[in-house]
Amino acid sequence: MELKNRTDMDSTYQWDLSPIFADQKEWETAYAAAEQAVGQIASLAGTLGASPEAMKKGLDTIYQTLQEVERVYLYASLLKNSDNGDAQYQKMEGKAMNLYVAMSTACAFLDPEILALPEETLRQFMDAPCLASYRHILEDTNRARPHTLDEQGERLLAMLSDSAGTPDNCFTMLESVDMTFPAIRDERGEEVQLTHGNYALFRVSADQRVRRESFEAYHGTFKKYINTIAAMYAGSVKMDTYYTQARHYGSACERALFGSNVPLSVYDSLIAAVHDSLPSMQQYLALRKKVLGLEELNMYDLYCPMVEDIDLHIDFAQAKELVFQAMAPLGEEYHQLLQRAFDERWIDVYENKGKTTGAFSCGVYGVHPYVLMNFAGTIEDAFTLAHELGHSMHSYFSDRAQDFANHDYRILVAEVASTVNEVLLTKYLLKVEQDPKRRAYLLNHFLEGFRTTVYRQTLFAEFERKAHELYQQGEPLTAEVLSGIYRELNDLYYAGAVNNPLQDVEWARVPHFYTAFYVYQYATGFCSAVAIANDILSNGDASQYLKFLTTGGSMYPIDELKIAGVDLTKPETVQNALEVFQTSLDELEQMLEKL
Repeated sequence: MELKNRTDMDSTYQWDLSPIFADQKEWETAYAAAEQAVGQIASLAGTLGASPEAMKKGLDTIYQTLQEVERVYLYASLLKNSDNGDAQYQKMEGKAMNLYVAMSTACAFLDPEILALPEETLRQFMDAPCLASYRHILEDTNRARPHTLDEQGERLLAMLSDSAGTPDNCFTMLESVDMTFPAIRDERGEEVQLTHGNYALFRVSADQRVRRESFEAYHGTFKKYINTIAAMYAGSVKMDTYYTQARHYGSACERALFGSNVPLSVYDSLIAAVHDSLPSMQQYLALRKKVLGLEELNMYDLYCPMVEDIDLHIDFAQAKELVFQAMAPLGEEYHQLLQRAFDERWIDVYENKGKTTGAFSCGVYGVHPYVLMNFAGTIEDAFTLAHELGHSMHSYFSDRAQDFANHDYRILVAEVASTVNEVLLTKYLLKVEQDPKRRAYLLNHFLEGFRTTVYRQTLFAEFERKAHELYQQGEPLTAEVLSGIYRELNDLYYAGAVNNPLQDVEWARVPHFYTAFYVYQYATGFCSAVAIANDILSNGDASQYLKFLTTGGSMYPIDELKIAGVDLTKPETVQNALEVFQTSLDELEQMLEKL
């Protein structure tokens, strides 16, 4: 069935952006005001070091302007994400991005001017009561002294930021707008147009033919454009490397982790722990092959449930009710916020033509968060709903507790709240479900969460690191090279499964690779969330976790997680989570034997 145009969809299930701006006319007025405010930023240069009061005045002006610019940008971005093919939305988002670049360029003097102060003087400024709300920001700026350029250097890097986003933008336009997939035959033998959204349905089909044909059609389409996509991704890696060298970091990975003050040992220990647990993955794959009755386990057989005859379909109202019930341990205030999200149309639910694929949550300071979904009617969509609302509640609590300068939490903790919700939903469903088959299905789903979020994202993390290291060593990142890296990693992580040649190009469809070294945090976030959710359910107390949600960007993420009882600098956090995987796997194996 062909996708509908956005204007033909039921607006009841589309987000309401009017709390940001009433209409595009109001957005234009706000854009003009923000543009004027950005133009006045340059006059602050040279004034910040005069006194703590002067620095406060300058920072207040800058962050107020940034808030205006961000609001203008997010409105345009959300519109464009709802229909990437709309020329007006493309134009608005382009203008807003240009304004963001102008803002970054105008603020290029900021860090160099702050760091021009002797460190002792800057620390005296930090102790001034009037700068209390900026203390963490100033401490973080001071930490970056070795990697901050002079004003001219910072200005040049800021001017480059729009161009630096070209590979990502090209990938989005190709994947979400221009790329079309062939028709395949569904379980009934009827011809169906393959899309990003329904591919998620076909890959969990009980019919291996459907799984194989959808896999071949989907990945085969990406392979048609593989050299173009390789050039896009290589361009992204080149920009990462350029910034790394310009700012004097040892590697692109080090630069990415430095922003959140995360030691490289966290990245290294994650990979080491997952490698150590690969025998558990091999046990899981062997169980899957046995239960599915397959002579060989192909890569397209990894997503389908091992338990047959389970009704996988669920409508949006049912998914909503499940989220309410599962999140009950988080308290009444949390429940009321979830109710607002549905009542006030924070969520854009269904797929339409041109809409960005996948799902995300986007916080809008001073308004509320928004969630994009492509709800297709599976139990997996209920988990996606819980996941994205976890992001949204994190944003809401942080925005309410922190001023704008400190509201935005770092990427390392960004996946924790979302995954806590997923774990709570899993635990709730296992608690209330009595049917042995459905319980086995849910346990399988929990294990799939580990496979796709801990194992798979760590595989992605290794891919990114190897690609960046090869380029830094002078190796051209051709399609052949990138697919070769991906094949070797799949051979390692999925030993025992048949590594189909088309699996080699899967890297080409991962949008997160254009935000380098992001994905490892899905894995650390999942491991952290397992610990937090288990603690809440064991102790019946979510107060420390809710306190964690309010911290925003006011602390370093490693320290924020400690409030919730998690220490990522200790390898035990990941190791303990992987032990839960092994325990759950053993339980599922015993359960399936009885069935």
